[in-house]
Amino acid sequence: MIIAGVDEAGRGPLAGPVTVAAVILDQAIDGLDDSKKLSEKQRVALVETIKQQAKAWSIVHISVDKIDQINIFQATMLGMKNAVQQL
Repeated sequence: MIIAGVDEAGRGPLAGPVTVAAVILDQAIDGLDDSKKLSEKQRVALVETIKQQAKAWSIVHISVDKIDQINIFQATMLGMKNAVQQL
């Protein structure tokens, strides 16, 4: 079984795109936790480690125009679907 982790950022602000990331890891990465619990410095330090150790990863951005067309929930779901499909 392959398990992918998916998360979004940008649902809270009143303006701006929604960004969704998906990743498949075959082993845990030390220090990787809920991004809200990590400092900016810790998040930045983990980016290259994740990219190097991931079996696959993707990042998708959903534009403000698309959010306005389909609503924030549907835009987030579309971003998650697209991010997983790109793995």
